Amino acid sequence: MNDPAPVTPRERIFLVVVDESEEMRVALHYAALRAFHTGGKVALLAAIEPPGVQISKAVEERMEEESRTEVETLIGKLTAEIQKIAGTMPVVHIREGRLRDELIALIDEEPSISILVLATGTGQEGPGPLITALIGRSAKLRVPITIVPGNLTNEQIAELA
Repeated sequence: MNDPAPVTPRERIFLVVVDESEEMRVALHYAALRAFHTGGKVALLAAIEPPGVQISKAVEERMEEESRTEVETLIGKLTAEIQKIAGTMPVVHIREGRLRDELIALIDEEPSISILVLATGTGQEGPGPLITALIGRSAKLRVPITIVPGNLTNEQIAELA
C-alpha cells in the first residue's frame, strides 16, 4: 500500500487594495507583518476607474494614462515597504474598472488569494465605502476579510500581527 503524498500548506496571500488613504497603509503594514510571520506574501490590487462623466476618447485615454502612471508610482513605493517588512516582493494586480467589481472578480479568478485585508476609515463617515459594500456580500466571497482598525499605530499592529 502506498502512503499518500504529504500535504503541503498553501502559501497565504494577503490581498490589500491600493489607494492613497492612511488606512490603506495600516492594512498594508498589517498584511506585510502577517505575511512575514506566516511565510506568506502580500498581493496588491489597484483599479483604474473609468471617468464618471462623458468626455472625448482622447481626453479619456489621457486621464487613464495619468491614472496608470500615478498607480504605478504608488505601487513602486509600496513594493519597497512590503519587501522591507515581509522580505518578499508583492504580487501586483492593476485592473481597469470599478474597484469593487474588480476586487470581487480578482478574488473569484485568483485561487491563490487567501485573505482580504482592509482597514476601517478613521473619520465619522463609517468604516469606508469598500467595507460597507462588501459586508453584505461577504457570504458570497470565497475568502475571509480581515478588517483592521484604521487608527492603529505601527507598534500596535506589530503586537497584533
